[in-house]
Parts: sequence; C-alpha cells; structure tokens
Amino acid sequence: MAEKKYFMDIVVNKEKLSTGKLVFVSHCTTLGIASQGETTEEAIKNIKEAISLYLEEQPEKLEELEPTEEPPLFSIVEVIKDAKIACAVR
Repeated sequence: MAEKKYFMDIVVNKEKLSTGKLVFVSHCTTLGIASQGETTEEAIKNIKEAISLYLEEQPEKLEELEPTEEPPLFSIVEVIKDAKIACAVR
C-alpha cells in the first residue's frame, strides 16, 4: 500500500518582537499553528517539528485533509498603500 502524501501550507514572515528583536515566524496555515526562528531556515525547521508534534497529539487532524500527489501552487500579490492612486497612475 502506497504512503499517502500531505502538503502543509506554511508562510514565513519577518516580525519584530516587543523587545525590538527581529525573528522569522513560520505559520502553518493548514493546521493553524506557528513557530519561529532567528533565520528562515530555523523557522522552517521549527515549524516542521511543531507540525510533527501537533499531528502526534492530534492524528485525526491529518485524516481531515485530502492526500495529494502535487504540492499546492503559491503566488505573491503586491498591495500598494493607496491602491486608488496606484491604479490611476498605471
């Protein structure tokens, strides 16, 4: 029996803590959990560990998802502060 594949959507953003320190926060949007690290690599490593621990404690969450052979497609959208003016200029 072939293993089922699941892809977890994660987003990594640079954020400033209340102390002023910059960290990279990784959000798993699929499961609604987050982690952080001092680098993007560390933030991704930490969210992978958090996902593993989360699914160990709540394996039924994985069963709620559809397995897939293809990873999701992502894109980035630029938003300009005053969109009305930006659209008029273009």
